[in-house]
Amino acid sequence: MSSTPATKKAKRVNVRRPEVMELVQAEVEKHYRSAVVEKLKKLGGTLTIKDTTIRLAQQFGFCYGVERAIDLAYASRRVFPEQNIYLIGEIIHNPEVNRQLAQMDIKTLPWKEMNEQYEALTEEDVVIVPAFGAPSEFMDKLAEKGCYIIDTTCGDVMKVWRRVRTYAKSGVTSIIHGKKGHEETRATASRALGEAGNGHYLIILTLAETDYVCKYLSDGGDRDEFFARFAGATSPGFDPDIHLTQVGVANQTTMLKSETEEIQKRVRDAIMKRDGDDSNFLVFDTICGATQERQDALFEMLTAPMDVLLVVGGYNSSNTSHLVEIGQEELPTFFIQDADCLSSLETIAHYDLEQKTEIQSAYPNKLLSKEPTVIGVTAGASCPSNLIEATILRAFELRGISRDEVYAA
Repeated sequence: MSSTPATKKAKRVNVRRPEVMELVQAEVEKHYRSAVVEKLKKLGGTLTIKDTTIRLAQQFGFCYGVERAIDLAYASRRVFPEQNIYLIGEIIHNPEVNRQLAQMDIKTLPWKEMNEQYEALTEEDVVIVPAFGAPSEFMDKLAEKGCYIIDTTCGDVMKVWRRVRTYAKSGVTSIIHGKKGHEETRATASRALGEAGNGHYLIILTLAETDYVCKYLSDGGDRDEFFARFAGATSPGFDPDIHLTQVGVANQTTMLKSETEEIQKRVRDAIMKRDGDDSNFLVFDTICGATQERQDALFEMLTAPMDVLLVVGGYNSSNTSHLVEIGQEELPTFFIQDADCLSSLETIAHYDLEQKTEIQSAYPNKLLSKEPTVIGVTAGASCPSNLIEATILRAFELRGISRDEVYAA
């Protein structure tokens, strides 16, 4: 029998048992470790063979939160070898990692909305909550069903949740900088409703959307036009003429830091223009530390000349796409999912952020020329080192340098 809301209690399980984690660490290392990446780290991030130099960013790839999520997911199968294990959506935004979990017979539950699969869950089933977290109503359903819950939600994401809950408790509307359809932003928005469910939020993505909100804040505007522009991006019962009186900015943790800071500034300026001071404006830095480190490392790498930049990661990875945005402002930059994107000697397959699809482009002339060439490589926080290694090896191969030469260097 389902429990009532007053008696709901999540059946959370700690799978980080020493004897289990020792086996998990060996398995994870086997799947994702890279000797070539470790070599580059020891060399300070630069490896030159003949006329080709590979430069690897100082910060790249798996962050602590991602490593923890993967460890817990692997451990769940060892602790529950015979039971049904389900994962809400993807553990992280990387196809290779999610493929490995599927091979462990970890089944996928939908993350956009609950369906009959959730109703069919039993007390014997195990459900993994991904690193992005899950909306409050999903967690309530799991508690109601009495499932075992393995919660891998990133600690940085939970910091944002605490902030927006505080906003709601104080009657402050959360302006969330993020993608309204992203798993993390959906989970954060659900927490912005507060414990009583009467909090409010508005999700904005671009500076153009920010400017529209700021004009509404300072000068007012057309409510119908506002709702049309932000369809699906506001809390139930949201009224811009009421709920933008006091606002607090938060963000999806993987957004571009400089853009979030600019949004904060513009919203504060609009409040100042309207009220004469900023007492109705709150802000808290909720950018993930690993996201910031990878962005800063790329900015640092771009201070030295490079001919091309390869950014490796899942195409639906927000933090990876922002690395691409940074790179393409300075030099030819290609967002690739893995080394298979470099399989052809004629074209490179890469994700186009504007078209939102994978396209084929001719290689930059310098990459296939006989001139000395510098190739930069970085990767988002959800990209494992084995995929970075494969990209580095393939880049050298395009330049006529064999894998054996790379291993021997």
